[in-house]
This record gives sequence, structure tokens and C-alpha cells, in this order.
Amino acid sequence: MAGAVRCAVAAWLASILLLLLAGCSDAPGEAGADGPPPNPLLYEIANADGAVEGWMLGTIHALPNGTRWQTPAIFGAIGDADLLVVEVRLEDSATRGQVLAELAATAGQPPLEERVPADLRPKLAAMINRAGMEGMDFSTHETWALAIILAGIDAPGNSINGVDRAMINYFSRRPIRELEGLRGQLSIFDRLPETAQRSMLAAVVRENENTRRDPERLQRAWLAGNAETIEQATREGFLADPVLREALLVGRNRRWAAVLPPLLAEAPRPLIAVGAAHLVGPEGLPALLKAQGYRVRRLR
Repeated sequence: MAGAVRCAVAAWLASILLLLLAGCSDAPGEAGADGPPPNPLLYEIANADGAVEGWMLGTIHALPNGTRWQTPAIFGAIGDADLLVVEVRLEDSATRGQVLAELAATAGQPPLEERVPADLRPKLAAMINRAGMEGMDFSTHETWALAIILAGIDAPGNSINGVDRAMINYFSRRPIRELEGLRGQLSIFDRLPETAQRSMLAAVVRENENTRRDPERLQRAWLAGNAETIEQATREGFLADPVLREALLVGRNRRWAAVLPPLLAEAPRPLIAVGAAHLVGPEGLPALLKAQGYRVRRLR
């Protein structure tokens, strides 16, 4: 797979979905000094008797340099937790490239412009030109991978500053467990039917103008812990497609809600750090865990 594809997918990947939380005004980090203090989504999980069994932090996978997001409550959860649970541990570049080459590259793909409706082709061409990718051969790139690449063209921030990366660094001397792993997460995209992949690609192209108009909208919502705006984002763009929403968000939440209780029941207490989109709304992890009898409350 071409180097440009590897870099674009890797940078956006853990961001999946929220991926999604990609959203001009002040950059979040710079605005922190004059605006309200940071308040990312952080939840305490207790059992029916009130004993704390773990915490959940909503992450975002790219932020501008200098963003100040760590709060006393977040540092408290980091200090009290015995292990970290993430969607994907950060793999080395060679491993990423190998997995991506296996899953996202298939020879004989149709021309890129033929994979979107005719009315979107001028916008698609403009995005390709703006990214400096005109003339590239996309005949081996599956549609889902191209959708991710295009989603990253105008995405703000830098994955080096991602909260998931920071959390992994904070727990460098403590156990870290994966909910999906790199191959498992990318396989979710790879299993999508081509019709859904093309719906995803079309939505990315269609929503690009909104992203460019206010690229940091969802970064600001994440920093403020604005659950309403974050939940709204989970119903927009390609997540407005029922098939994509089920595969990329709702179905994953259900699977995680099924595997987390045994982990919470163990003596080590986990800090579960996943994309903030997974922690909002009636289909989010807090709601699903409450339905199982847990006491879940937001910490500020």
C-alpha cells in the first residue's frame, strides 16, 4: 500500500469515529487560558453497593499543540486505576503497514470517481487536488480506506497529541488491554459491504464543506465535555447511515458492554479510555452499563 495511504489511515485510525469527532475559531489548547476550564467526559463506574470498580474517559485522537485537557479528576482516575483499557494499542509503523496492506489493498478496484455519485465528483476532485494526490493510482485501495484518507485531509490537530496516546504513556508501567486491536478494528471497515463503503465515501465528500467551515467544532465540544454536541455528531455524516452506524458505533458499544463487566468484577480497577462518541446517548457505554445495574456518574 502506498506510503500516503498508510500515513493517512494511521493518523486517523484510532480516531475512528470520532472518528468522527473531527469537527474556526480559537484552537482548544490556546483558548483554554481565557475560556472555561477543560471538562472532557469522565465517568466513575460503581457496583450496586456503591463500590467503585473503574472509570471511563472519552478520548479524542488528534489535538492542536499545547491543548490543556488534563483535569484533577482525570489525574485522580489515572492515579487510582490499576490498568488501562483502550480500543487499540499503538502499533509500530511496520506492524501498521503490514496490517493495512493485508486489509485495505485489493487489486482491480474501479476508478475513485466512479465510487461516488456523479454530483459529488467535482467536490471529490477538489479534495484530491487540495491534498496533492491528483494522478495517484487508487486501483488497489478499497473504498473504506479511501474514505478514511479523505476524512483526514482537512481534519485539525495532530495525532501525536491524541489523548489515547497520552493515556498509553501514562500507563507505560501498568497493564494495558485492548478491546479490539488494530486488526480487529480495521476488519470492521473491511467487512462492510461495498454499498456501505461507498455510502461512507460519499458522506465524507458531502460533509467536507462543513468540516472546512468549522474544523475544530468537535474538538471544542470534546474539550468542554459537551455530550449533546458529541451525540449529535454520532448521527451526522456517514453515521447517519443505519448500516454504518450499527457497524461502526452501536454494535461495538454492545460488544464492549458485554465484555467489560467481567473485567470490572476483577480486583484490578480499570480506566477505560475510548472515543468520546462511545460514551454518549442512550446507546452509549454509560447507558448500557447502567442498564446492567452499575451506578455510573460523571466526574467533573
